[in-house]
Amino acid sequence: MSLQDPQPPGTWRYCGNQVLRWRTQSGVTREELGAAANYSSATVKSMEQGVRMPTPRLLDTADALFRADGKLSAATEYLKREKFPARAQDFMLHEREAISLWWYEVALIPGLLQAKTYMCGLIGNHCPPLDEETVEERVAARLERQSLLTRKPLAALSFVVYEAALRGPQVDTGQLLHLMRAGERSNVSIQVLPYDRAVPAALLGPMVLLETPDHERLAFTEGPMVSQLTSDPEVVSSHSERLSMIRAVALSPAESARFIERMVDEL
Repeated sequence: MSLQDPQPPGTWRYCGNQVLRWRTQSGVTREELGAAANYSSATVKSMEQGVRMPTPRLLDTADALFRADGKLSAATEYLKREKFPARAQDFMLHEREAISLWWYEVALIPGLLQAKTYMCGLIGNHCPPLDEETVEERVAARLERQSLLTRKPLAALSFVVYEAALRGPQVDTGQLLHLMRAGERSNVSIQVLPYDRAVPAALLGPMVLLETPDHERLAFTEGPMVSQLTSDPEVVSSHSERLSMIRAVALSPAESARFIERMVDEL
C-alpha cells in the first residue's frame, strides 16, 4: 500500500468546524476571535479548517466569547498533535515492536542513529518550515524511537550508510562519535559504503526492512511526498536482494568503525 499524506486527523477537523459554527452563529469575525486569542485571522482560519490543530487557547477563548458553557473547551482532551508525519505513522508503530531491522541510507544518518544536534538541524530546516513547537515535539519523538536500540528483549539492528550521508553538512564530530558508540552495542551492526564501492543498486534510494513479532516481513521506503509500507512478498524480496548486494560490497563493521574514526580525526 502506498501511504500519501492523508487528511488531518478527524478530531482537528471536527473541533475546527465546531468553532466555525459557533463563531458564525455568534456573529463574530475571524479577526475578532483572533484578536481575543492573540492569533492572526489566517491562523484561526487554518484551525477552523482542521489544517492546524485547534489549540486549547483558541478553544477556551472561543468558549468564553461564544458562551458555549464548556462545550468547546471540553474538546481539548480529545486533541493531540501527532508525533510523526502522517505518511510515516504506520511504519513507526511497526518499528517500535520490530524484532529485527535492516536499514540502508543514501543521504542522511538513519533516524535511530542520529545525535540530538543532528536531528535538530534536519527537522529545524524542514521545507515547508515547521513551527518551533512542532520541531521540539518531533525531536522528542525521534529520541524516543531510539529506545529500540536498548529495548529488552534486544532487537537485531543492522545499518548500512553511504559515505555521502557521513559527509553531509549537518554531520559533525559529535554525530560521528555518536555513530561509533552505537556500533559498539552487541545488537547493532553499522557498515559504511564508501564512494568507491558503490554499485548501481546503492544509488536507488533508502529503504528499511523489518520483521514483526509475528515474523511478518515489511519493507518501507520514504520520499519527500510519498512513502510506501508493504508486506507484499514480491516487493519485500526485491528490497532484500538489493540490500544484500549493498551489504556485500560495504565495509565490515570493524572496517566501518575505523573509517568513521579516520573521519573524526580529519574534522
